[in-house]
Amino acid sequence: MKSRQRQKDILFSLIVFFSAFAVNLLIQKLFTTQTLVPMIFVFGVFLISLKTHGYCYGITSAIVSVFAVDFAFTYPYYVFGFFVEESILSAVIMMVVAVSTSTLNIRIRDQEKLRSENEKERMRGNLLRAISHDLRTPLTSIYGSSSTLLSKYDELPKEQQLKLLGEIQEDSEWLIRMVENLLSVTRIDGAKVKVVKTPTVLDELIDSVLMKFSKKHPNQKVITQIPDEFVDIPMDSLLIEQVLLNLLENAVFHAKGMTELILSVSLAGDKAAFEVADNGCGIPEDALQKIFSGSYEKSAAPVDGTRRNMGIGLSVCAAIVKAHGSDITAENRKSGGAVFRFALERGGEDDGQ
Repeated sequence: MKSRQRQKDILFSLIVFFSAFAVNLLIQKLFTTQTLVPMIFVFGVFLISLKTHGYCYGITSAIVSVFAVDFAFTYPYYVFGFFVEESILSAVIMMVVAVSTSTLNIRIRDQEKLRSENEKERMRGNLLRAISHDLRTPLTSIYGSSSTLLSKYDELPKEQQLKLLGEIQEDSEWLIRMVENLLSVTRIDGAKVKVVKTPTVLDELIDSVLMKFSKKHPNQKVITQIPDEFVDIPMDSLLIEQVLLNLLENAVFHAKGMTELILSVSLAGDKAAFEVADNGCGIPEDALQKIFSGSYEKSAAPVDGTRRNMGIGLSVCAAIVKAHGSDITAENRKSGGAVFRFALERGGEDDGQ
């Protein structure tokens, strides 16, 4: 990464310097005045100091620019006379510009890095609170049901025993999904971890999602709308499957009154747009802006022990889609219900962002 950044900085510095040199040669051919020459080189030094990393490139460009002005644009031409007053003054000015701009640039980058780290810490805190809240209810339910079975096994009718065992199974399945979400987060957490994309056939992706979803929710029908043509999209297929599963399950858990659940994919230029829509109760307006961060306030835990908050799941969706170089959005449909959207770049294989 550092080597690539160094190459970019060197290339940018050379392009700016030679561009300034070429512009000054053109001015020298067209006009008799030479007053613009130092200003153009100063501007070039400013750009290099502003766009590159560290002090080295700006200071080096300032020194080289002084020699260039002295050698090619100061009479007598093509002779070094560096110790004349004008050359020394130009050197001082360019060095001041280079050092000042580089210092300002470094401070801005440090502030952006600090702001980014603070945001990550805030997100981690929100994620931890969401996990703590969401895990407590099913664990309490599992403990209560198993304790009841152990202490009153002979007294409970078979129907009640089966009901308690079913609740334990349901809570355990929910915890498994939670762990899958957390594992997805760990795969994309940290600046050094990259999502590895491989071309994935769209039909195979959707079939896999629907198969896994039907096992967990056999009674919920999903209407699919995908292109008839063959489509392959560079992605981490396991992570994108997790996103689509989370969005579909989010509708099952939250979209009260839902009678229609739609998973659609459309092609627009070099992008494939994914949508998961329902015709349920929609999303509260105060939650729309915070729904993917996990930072919105949750209602009190239901007294019946059910889990209906997918804050952690939606946080995972946002993180995965962002790692793929895109964003996920949510909005309420005019006809009722909610729709979640994100798009992935189509094209050749890509090994990461």
